Amino acid sequence: MHDFPAGRLAVWATAWLGGRASYDAALDAITGDAAHRVTGLPGTGAAVPLGEALTALRGLGERRLRLVLPAPGDVRGLPAVPGLAPLGLEAGQVAVGERVVLVPEPIGPEVLQWTAFPLDGAPAAPPAVEGTLRAASGALDLAMGDAARTLADLDLARWHPEVPALLADLGRPVRGVALPDDTDPLALSLLARGMRLAAVLDLALADAPGGAVTHRQAAARDEALRPLSTAVREALTAVCNWIPR
Repeated sequence: MHDFPAGRLAVWATAWLGGRASYDAALDAITGDAAHRVTGLPGTGAAVPLGEALTALRGLGERRLRLVLPAPGDVRGLPAVPGLAPLGLEAGQVAVGERVVLVPEPIGPEVLQWTAFPLDGAPAAPPAVEGTLRAASGALDLAMGDAARTLADLDLARWHPEVPALLADLGRPVRGVALPDDTDPLALSLLARGMRLAAVLDLALADAPGGAVTHRQAAARDEALRPLSTAVREALTAVCNWIPR
């Protein structure tokens, strides 16, 4: 299953900074079984554990973090900080605050490193457009319906036997993924659908063996699935950036 550590950080750091979750609950939900270390955070050493980084974020005056899922041609929500865009595009996910931006990078199977980009003196970036949970859910359903024929034509199930189960269980909660207790139930359902469809897209957009062999066929496949990819990104962003009103 596609992993979104920047989404977990956005959700749980925001909940802790806002007093909606305990420090221990937030730290456990973000890290899981991996060791997390943060480099480049103002006021810290070369590399610090994530728990120390959370405390530093509060000291910096952060009030919330937002998930941004940059993609080629769409880096909305990323501040104009030297070196951030290439690293963010490579990771495909970043957590953006008012004081700092954090980009995850797996270092082996059990270590996740976060690179911090301080925002002091950087021009403020307009936040990425965030729809409501209901709007994101409707857009995802519509995009999935439009993409169904393309997915069927790719015959993914022949090469990837896990695909039918992913599609059949779209609404079922994702095992091992926790959200704060006060999360809207619609967000839980939308997260499950978004994560499973993200996994399907990873398989469908692979150059092989997904049925698209030539460059022209691959381009047509990518174009056909782009609306679904966009809807998945917007759904996951809406979930991870949701806070109670």
